[in-house]
Amino acid sequence: MLRLRLITAIVLLAILLPLLFLPDPRPFIAFGLLFISAGVWEWGRMNGIGNFKSALMGLAFGVLLLGTWTQFGLVPPPAVWFLAPVVWGLLVPVLLKKGIGVWVDVPLVLRVAVGLVVLALAWLAMAHARYVGINYLFSVLALVWVADVAAYFGGKAFGSHKLAPSVSPGKSWEGAIAGWIGVMVLALTWIWGDSHFSPHSLSFYSVLFDRHPVLSWILFSGLAVASVLGDLVESLVKRSAGFKDSSNLLPGHGGVLDRIDALLPVLPLAVLFFSV
Repeated sequence: MLRLRLITAIVLLAILLPLLFLPDPRPFIAFGLLFISAGVWEWGRMNGIGNFKSALMGLAFGVLLLGTWTQFGLVPPPAVWFLAPVVWGLLVPVLLKKGIGVWVDVPLVLRVAVGLVVLALAWLAMAHARYVGINYLFSVLALVWVADVAAYFGGKAFGSHKLAPSVSPGKSWEGAIAGWIGVMVLALTWIWGDSHFSPHSLSFYSVLFDRHPVLSWILFSGLAVASVLGDLVESLVKRSAGFKDSSNLLPGHGGVLDRIDALLPVLPLAVLFFSV
């Protein structure tokens, strides 16, 4: 399993990194659209729509986003980004508090619609971040990676108080705190690096720190929390549907949603914080 996981990761990086560093952002954004379309397919399956109908939904949604991109560009009205705190700051905590059983009580059309909005927002935010600059986008992606890795090792070493046992038994408060510490260290390191190496574009951390030296640390903390919420919501939906993974599209890793769940809230919230 570990070997398969490594092979898949290497293949993905071999595709993603060259696209990320191309001067033209559009190939990377287009590849991201493929991921989002696959995520829509997985979301439909996890909500009981069926494989074929879910595939059609993913294809149709991808075509719709592509058409919107070609006709209107990728600059939505600023108010669009405020959907992210509504979903992740208001609705999701209530959902997690009520537990797994509440998800199936939500009308199917609403479950599907929320998933489509969340996935579309994440893709638009990723595109926005890429146009701002590679350093900016990479710093946001790294926040999720570092939070996840730090939480894993912190939970393994010190975890004794369960964070959400009915949704994700492996997560602990100690792991979540370790993830937050990892994000704080990452932010400090990146701000220092930007000031010493003068990159072509500033990182997310430096932009916010330059604008709001005190408030920025609260916002960084908020994104660390958001990354945990994204992971927990996907776990809740999977457990409600009886799924171990969102799919087997990425051998050794599960599905697309298994890989991007923490990014779904972090990307649009990062753009919102950047815009205000």
